Amino acid sequence: MAVAYPTAARQLLRDTLLDAMRELISEREWGQVSMAEVARAAGVSRQTLYKEFGSREEFAQAFVLREADRFLGEVEQAVHANSDDPGTALTAALTVFLRAAADNPFLRAVTSGVGAEELLPLLTVQGEPLFVHATERLTGVLMERWPEVRERDARQLADVAVRLGVSYAASPSGPPDRTAAGAGRVLEPFVRQALSG
Repeated sequence: MAVAYPTAARQLLRDTLLDAMRELISEREWGQVSMAEVARAAGVSRQTLYKEFGSREEFAQAFVLREADRFLGEVEQAVHANSDDPGTALTAALTVFLRAAADNPFLRAVTSGVGAEELLPLLTVQGEPLFVHATERLTGVLMERWPEVRERDARQLADVAVRLGVSYAASPSGPPDRTAAGAGRVLEPFVRQALSG
């Protein structure tokens, strides 16, 4: 089904603005980048940016959700590639997520530097939109790959995995592979139980 032109144009504008911020924070810290600079880098006016997002806080929230979707796409691929062994799939998904997070300019902005105080709440006390979005998407992946799992169990596993992943990404406790392997060992019994009905 074709997407209506106004919808496609709006999505292109949003993506262009979010891409501009992503590029800018790969070179500087979040708090050092003004909305005027984002607009200029995207080739639009500051007024256009604010008309689309409303405020810097709303822009930050949209940026967080878009970055989450990037991570979740990689997580989904890891689950699909290891779907014959759910325990391995879980560990692979966490590994991919934590490796990607280690190199992500957004998470670097959250965990250190100027502007962290603006972004950190979006992953913690104001993180519910992110957690709900990511949990819904991951629940769908789990149900698709293992339809025998009850939705309640898939949702509980997804919620725990998302919150654990975000916590480890924001405050790493070791190399991604080792962290993911440890978390996978802890969660695997629940996965096995959920699969057994």
